[in-house]
Amino acid sequence: MTEPAVTVTTDPVALAAELVAIDSVNPSLVPGAAGEPEAADFCAAWLADRGFEITRLGTADRPSIVAVKRGPGGRSVMLNGHLDTVAATPAQLVPAQRDGRLYGRGAFDMKSGVAALMVAAAEAQCAGDVIVALVADEEFGSAGTERVLEKFTADAAIVAEPSGLELTVAHRGFAWFEVAISGRAAHGSQPELGVDAIAHAAQIMRALDELGRSLAAGPAHPLLGHGTVRVSTISGGVDAATVAPSATLTVERRFLPGESPDAVEEELRLALGALLDSSAPDTARATLSRLVARGAFEAAPHSAIVDVVSRHTHAVTGSAVRRGEPFWTDAGLYAEAGIPCLVIGVDGGGAHADEEWATTESIRELTEILRRSIEEFCA
Repeated sequence: MTEPAVTVTTDPVALAAELVAIDSVNPSLVPGAAGEPEAADFCAAWLADRGFEITRLGTADRPSIVAVKRGPGGRSVMLNGHLDTVAATPAQLVPAQRDGRLYGRGAFDMKSGVAALMVAAAEAQCAGDVIVALVADEEFGSAGTERVLEKFTADAAIVAEPSGLELTVAHRGFAWFEVAISGRAAHGSQPELGVDAIAHAAQIMRALDELGRSLAAGPAHPLLGHGTVRVSTISGGVDAATVAPSATLTVERRFLPGESPDAVEEELRLALGALLDSSAPDTARATLSRLVARGAFEAAPHSAIVDVVSRHTHAVTGSAVRRGEPFWTDAGLYAEAGIPCLVIGVDGGGAHADEEWATTESIRELTEILRRSIEEFCA
C-alpha cells in the first residue's frame, strides 16, 4: 500500500481543508461509502511525523487511531474528534474558502475540530501525556470511541464537536425502545372476531402522551430543560380489509443527567402498565424491548478541565459561555468511563445540510484555546 503523503502544514485552516477533501462518509449510513481509512492514514502520518506514538484500533475498513505524545510527568488529557461524515456529493468534497468561511462536507461537523486539536496537541509543550483519539463511526454508533476507551484512559478529555466556541457541559441521554404488538386477524366486515393491534397501539400512544405531559410538568434542568418521550416510527396491518394482527412502535426517550437507561425503561413499563404483556383473553399482547441507550452527561460544577478551558476561552474570545445540548455526543461515553470532560468546538453551521461551513477565525481560536488548555492542565 502506498504510504500517505505527509502534509507539512501546521495551519489548522489549511489542515481542515485537506481533511474535507478526503472522502470519509460513514458506510453504516451510506452502504458502500468510503469510510475512515484514508482520513485515518492521513492523520496518523501527520501525527507520527511530529513524534506521536500511533495505535490503530478497530478494523482495516473502519479504523480509529490513537496518537500519544509522552510527557515526563503530569496530568494527561485526551482530545477526541471523529473522522466520519454523513453523505457527501463530489462537490461537497471540494473545500472552498470565501468570506471568512471554510466550506465542504465535514467543515463544521467536525473536521475543523479535528484539525484544531491535531495542531494544538502537536504544538503544546507540557509535562503530561497528550492523547489524540480520532475515531470512526460517531455519526452512527460511536463504535470508535467505545474501542478507544477500552484501551486508553486519561485524567480529563475534551471533545471538539462544534459548539460555537461555547463550553458544552451537559447534554441529554437517549434510549430507543420497540413495542411489538400482537393481535388476531379477522375479516374487516367482522372486526369483533379479531383483536386489533393498531387499536392497541393507539392506547399505548395515548399513555405515552400522558407520560410526556408529566415530564414537561416536572422540574427542569437549568441547561437542558425537560426530558421527552415520543413515538418515532409506527407500522402495522396487512391490508384495508383485515383487522391488523400486528403493529410495531419505536419509542424515543430523551432523558436528563441523574436518570439512567434502566430507570427510564422502568418508567415506561409503569406508564404503559396493563397495556404490556396482558394475558386477558381477546386482548392484544405488547412487549417492550430496549434497542439502544446512551447515558446523559454533565460536568462536575468545579471540574478542573472545565475551569481551565473556560479561563482560556475567555482569554482568547472575551467570553466563556457554558451551555447544554439537547443531542447526545461521545462525551457521554467519557462520563460513563469516569473521565471528566467537556465539549468545545468551532463556530459555523450546516451540519448534515447541503451547505456546511465553519468560520476560519473560530478554527484558529479553537486551536489556541486547546493549546493553552493542554499546557496548563498537563503542567
